[in-house]
Amino acid sequence: MHVGVVLDERRPAGGGAVVAAATAEAITVHDLTVAYRDKPVLWDIDLAIPAGTLTAIIGPNGAGKTSLIKAMLGLLPLAAGSVEVFGRPYQEQRRLVAYVPQRGSVDWEFPTSALDVVTMGTYGQLGWVRRPGPEQRRRALHCLDQVGMADFAGRQISQLSGGQQQRVFLARALAQEAELYVMDEPFAGVDATTERAIVDLLQALRGQGKTVVCVHHDLESAPDYFDWLVLLNVRLIAAGPFAETFTPENLGRTYGNRMHLLGERYLAVGAR
Repeated sequence: MHVGVVLDERRPAGGGAVVAAATAEAITVHDLTVAYRDKPVLWDIDLAIPAGTLTAIIGPNGAGKTSLIKAMLGLLPLAAGSVEVFGRPYQEQRRLVAYVPQRGSVDWEFPTSALDVVTMGTYGQLGWVRRPGPEQRRRALHCLDQVGMADFAGRQISQLSGGQQQRVFLARALAQEAELYVMDEPFAGVDATTERAIVDLLQALRGQGKTVVCVHHDLESAPDYFDWLVLLNVRLIAAGPFAETFTPENLGRTYGNRMHLLGERYLAVGAR
């Protein structure tokens, strides 16, 4: 649905993405299908994620969660359908989007420091010609400080723990000063302290009017962390406010025969 989509046509210096001053939807997916070797991994997805929400994408292994966010970001070819970000094709809005991939997909042996990784987040605003200067380094240091990693600015990323590496990638996303943050399992493999810090950061972004979309796997914590839910299992099962969507019926439709693996604890969470 498209309700009152209004775009402020201001552009950053030198052109680039349209700044979305007020839109009803941060992401709109139309009839999206993605296939690997002719086997659909996402089928006929119609989805709208409102701006200013903290959204979880949840489903069983193999449901297509990572494929969905990669398709949204133009990282996978579409067999059919289209994606809009703040009312325009993603290609026109990419400067408004920050992406945090799964930590396991990154080459952490690459010889660079935490500060250098975060400074990379400023490249999109500089363009291909300008190089980062003192202003960009100050911004990167500030972003590291926001995630509690300022003391590790000079540390090689290979020398950081898994939770510290995840914080560095979040800092890089912050340095992009995006409107939409898309994250693939940001809590995977981190300790409880890091998870709490990440949650606080994501909720602060939402408080600033940003939109955050996360692939998430923990049903127990999801209602406390997020306010909007997408349930996925190749097809879209349900999407909407958590209180309306996170129900035993929808969880049963999402997990099917694997429902018994969730146990009574998760069913109770869905019913509360």
